[in-house]
Amino acid sequence: MEHVIQIQDVSYRRGDQGILKNISWSVKKGEHWAILGLNGSGKTTLLNIINGYMWPTSGKVAVLEESFGSVDLRELRTSIGWVSSSLQDKLYAQDKAENIVVSGKYASIGLYDTPSDEDWNQADQLMVQLQCSHLKGRVYQSCSQGEKQKLLIARALMASPKLLILDEPCNGLDLFSRERLLEAIQQLAEDEGAPTLLFVTHHTEEILPMFRHALLLRRGEVFMQGDIQQLLTSERLSRFFETPVEAVRRDERIWLLPLTKSTLQHEK
Repeated sequence: MEHVIQIQDVSYRRGDQGILKNISWSVKKGEHWAILGLNGSGKTTLLNIINGYMWPTSGKVAVLEESFGSVDLRELRTSIGWVSSSLQDKLYAQDKAENIVVSGKYASIGLYDTPSDEDWNQADQLMVQLQCSHLKGRVYQSCSQGEKQKLLIARALMASPKLLILDEPCNGLDLFSRERLLEAIQQLAEDEGAPTLLFVTHHTEEILPMFRHALLLRRGEVFMQGDIQQLLTSERLSRFFETPVEAVRRDERIWLLPLTKSTLQHEK
């Protein structure tokens, strides 16, 4: 398999409103991409199309080299892991952490099947890998936001997906919880059997060095895409956000500093 995602001239309309407009984008196997855009840029709609929950108004979509319209989308979704904070509210608050993880094998909310010893061992290994093995025996409700996100990622990995989508995984985390989660994601990506990763965010500092490609969405259109080092510059990000910013690079990550009128005047 060469391509994980192939999207050609995809548009999506809701009534008279164009949510996505002529999106063309491809992701090759083993490439890790960041999707950057402010709220309302169309990120969630694009993810819903990739997962087959929404059908484009026009254009062609193929995921894992399966063309939409000629594939059972329910079966295709078993090869896609989608970690979103919205899933947290759907899980049972009193479930044990390890049950949350192993339920990913069956794509169920709650555990109704009888997992095998191999399933439990896999869940144990994933919890170690995501640095959350200490949560075993804890009820889900008692876990912090960052701990819940790690459990959700481990849960998604139970089905051995070929594509893993991390949809704003750092949302709601404090600085230190965010860094611990990003460290776990970095270690996950370095694993030999890691799936292709999509990391969705509107904060550039969350984009780790392993994400070498970026898709920048603005008002439902592709603003730019390609090599992340060429895209995330002060000049291009100022145009993207439509406000002056300075892109500060540190430890191969990029922090944005808004340039206020007083700052610009001082620099002059």
